[in-house]
Amino acid sequence: MAVLISAVGVYGVIAYAVTRRWREMGIRIALGASASDVLRPVVTEGARMVGAGLALGLVGAWLTARTLDTLLYQVQPSDVTTFTAAGALLSVVALAAVIIPALRATRVDPVTVLRE
Repeated sequence: MAVLISAVGVYGVIAYAVTRRWREMGIRIALGASASDVLRPVVTEGARMVGAGLALGLVGAWLTARTLDTLLYQVQPSDVTTFTAAGALLSVVALAAVIIPALRATRVDPVTVLRE
Protein backbone atom coordinates (compact mmCIF):
# COMPACT_ATOMS: atom_id res chain seq x y z
CA MET A 1 0.00 0.00 0.00
CA ALA A 2 2.84 2.36 0.81
CA VAL A 3 4.39 1.91 -2.64
CA LEU A 4 1.02 2.47 -4.32
CA ILE A 5 0.39 5.66 -2.35
CA SER A 6 3.93 6.81 -3.10
CA ALA A 7 3.47 6.10 -6.81
CA VAL A 8 0.27 8.13 -6.96
CA GLY A 9 1.91 10.99 -5.07
CA VAL A 10 5.03 10.98 -7.22
CA TYR A 11 2.95 10.92 -10.40
CA GLY A 12 0.80 13.82 -9.22
CA VAL A 13 3.67 16.06 -8.17
CA ILE A 14 5.83 15.48 -11.23
CA ALA A 15 2.93 15.69 -13.69
CA TYR A 16 1.92 19.00 -12.10
CA ALA A 17 5.49 20.33 -12.41
CA VAL A 18 5.59 19.41 -16.10
CA THR A 19 2.11 20.78 -16.77
CA ARG A 20 3.17 24.13 -15.30
CA ARG A 21 5.68 24.39 -18.17
CA TRP A 22 2.90 23.99 -20.77
CA ARG A 23 3.08 27.64 -21.86
CA GLU A 24 6.84 27.56 -22.16
CA MET A 25 6.63 24.51 -24.40
CA GLY A 26 3.88 26.11 -26.51
CA ILE A 27 5.97 29.24 -27.01
CA ARG A 28 8.99 27.17 -28.02
CA ILE A 29 6.88 25.32 -30.58
CA ALA A 30 5.52 28.65 -31.86
CA LEU A 31 9.10 29.85 -32.33
CA GLY A 32 9.91 26.81 -34.45
CA ALA A 33 11.25 24.21 -32.03
CA SER A 34 10.61 20.60 -32.92
CA ALA A 35 8.88 18.21 -30.55
CA SER A 36 12.19 16.57 -29.62
CA ASP A 37 13.70 20.00 -28.85
CA VAL A 38 10.84 20.63 -26.46
CA LEU A 39 10.83 17.16 -24.89
CA ARG A 40 14.57 16.82 -24.29
CA PRO A 41 14.98 19.48 -21.56
CA VAL A 42 11.76 18.46 -19.83
CA VAL A 43 12.66 14.77 -19.73
CA THR A 44 16.25 15.57 -18.69
CA GLU A 45 15.06 17.72 -15.80
CA GLY A 46 12.52 15.10 -14.83
CA ALA A 47 15.14 12.36 -14.90
CA ARG A 48 17.38 14.46 -12.65
CA MET A 49 14.52 14.95 -10.19
CA VAL A 50 13.75 11.23 -10.27
CA GLY A 51 17.40 10.32 -9.72
CA ALA A 52 17.82 12.73 -6.81
CA GLY A 53 14.56 11.64 -5.23
CA LEU A 54 15.42 7.99 -5.68
CA ALA A 55 18.86 8.42 -4.10
CA LEU A 56 17.52 10.40 -1.14
CA GLY A 57 14.57 8.04 -0.74
CA LEU A 58 16.72 4.92 -0.74
CA VAL A 59 19.08 6.39 1.85
CA GLY A 60 16.12 7.49 3.98
CA ALA A 61 14.43 4.10 3.64
CA TRP A 62 17.62 2.28 4.55
CA LEU A 63 18.11 4.43 7.66
CA THR A 64 14.47 4.06 8.63
CA ALA A 65 14.58 0.30 8.14
CA ARG A 66 17.61 0.13 10.43
CA THR A 67 15.77 1.97 13.19
CA LEU A 68 12.58 -0.10 12.73
CA ASP A 69 14.44 -3.42 12.61
CA THR A 70 12.47 -4.90 15.51
CA LEU A 71 9.11 -4.14 13.86
CA LEU A 72 9.84 -5.80 10.52
CA TYR A 73 8.30 -9.22 9.97
CA GLN A 74 10.14 -11.75 7.77
CA VAL A 75 12.03 -8.98 5.99
CA GLN A 76 15.62 -8.05 6.60
CA PRO A 77 16.27 -4.32 7.10
CA SER A 78 18.55 -4.26 4.07
CA ASP A 79 16.44 -6.44 1.76
CA VAL A 80 17.86 -5.63 -1.67
CA THR A 81 14.87 -7.07 -3.54
CA THR A 82 12.40 -4.83 -1.73
CA PHE A 83 14.49 -1.70 -2.22
CA THR A 84 15.10 -2.52 -5.90
CA ALA A 85 11.46 -3.29 -6.66
CA ALA A 86 10.15 -0.17 -4.93
CA GLY A 87 12.79 2.03 -6.53
CA ALA A 88 12.19 0.60 -10.00
CA LEU A 89 8.42 0.97 -9.74
CA LEU A 90 8.63 4.55 -8.53
CA SER A 91 11.19 5.39 -11.23
CA VAL A 92 8.94 4.06 -13.99
CA VAL A 93 5.94 5.94 -12.58
CA ALA A 94 7.93 9.16 -12.26
CA LEU A 95 9.33 8.99 -15.77
CA ALA A 96 5.84 8.30 -17.12
CA ALA A 97 4.67 11.34 -15.17
CA VAL A 98 7.25 13.41 -17.02
CA ILE A 99 6.75 12.00 -20.50
CA ILE A 100 2.94 11.82 -20.70
CA PRO A 101 2.22 15.53 -19.96
CA ALA A 102 5.22 16.61 -22.04
CA LEU A 103 3.95 14.67 -25.06
CA ARG A 104 0.52 16.21 -24.56
CA ALA A 105 2.09 19.67 -24.45
CA THR A 106 3.93 19.12 -27.74
CA ARG A 107 0.55 18.72 -29.44
CA VAL A 108 -0.78 22.03 -28.14
CA ASP A 109 -1.80 24.70 -30.62
CA PRO A 110 0.83 27.49 -30.41
CA VAL A 111 -1.75 30.13 -31.30
CA THR A 112 -3.83 29.19 -28.27
CA VAL A 113 -0.78 29.47 -26.02
CA LEU A 114 0.21 32.85 -27.45
CA ARG A 115 -3.30 34.21 -26.93
CA GLU A 116 -3.15 33.36 -23.26
